[in-house]
Amino acid sequence: MAEAMGPWILVATALSGVNVLLLAALTVVWLRNYRTFGSEMTAGLAAFGVAMLLENIVAIYFFFSSGMLYADSPAVQRSVVTLRALQTVALAFLTYVTAK
Repeated sequence: MAEAMGPWILVATALSGVNVLLLAALTVVWLRNYRTFGSEMTAGLAAFGVAMLLENIVAIYFFFSSGMLYADSPAVQRSVVTLRALQTVALAFLTYVTAK
């Protein structure tokens, strides 16, 4: 199916893959912190991480299984890539400050 995907959707898929990796690392840290400190804030961060992780996994699934949803509109494809890129930048900053 990847052959039928346009270049913009391939980029969006790759960015979602990076987001999955960043979110997995963040969620592990937040779950460890929750077990250590038991604070509501770390529980909320862990829940956020799980929700965003699932969202990105579902996005990858739909990019591969339903790429045709975006096939007719290059503008929509570019918008999807822009949103995924913004999410990647935000998660990169969050990962950086969490790791410090």
